[in-house]
Amino acid sequence: MKKVINSNNAPKAIGPYSQAIEDGGFIFTSGVLPVDPVTGEIYSGDVQVQTELILNNLENILKEVGCSLKHVVKTTVYMTDLTKFAEMNATYASFFKENPPARSTIQVVALPKGSAVEIEAIAKK
Repeated sequence: MKKVINSNNAPKAIGPYSQAIEDGGFIFTSGVLPVDPVTGEIYSGDVQVQTELILNNLENILKEVGCSLKHVVKTTVYMTDLTKFAEMNATYASFFKENPPARSTIQVVALPKGSAVEIEAIAKK
């Protein structure tokens, strides 16, 4: 049974989508941007800080259903500039120290709100 997940501790959806969906023991998140959940403002600074904000927001979404980043089995990282991959990867690695999930990283032309990074995840309860 499909269940919509929304956390007040993560940025609100900026369109007709949910922060995440739980179904069949899996949690599927929408793409998460580096947005301050309190102010709703996007952080447009360096890629490391953007990645940190995104992963904190992602973890807050997962907490709504009793999960954490340890439950993540797959992520997809979208970046507007893969020359900044090492910066993103260093911060990303600090959040997934043991048994990191499978991951794809894709360069795109642009991301919503001018973000340099967006991350979506699949977690298993």
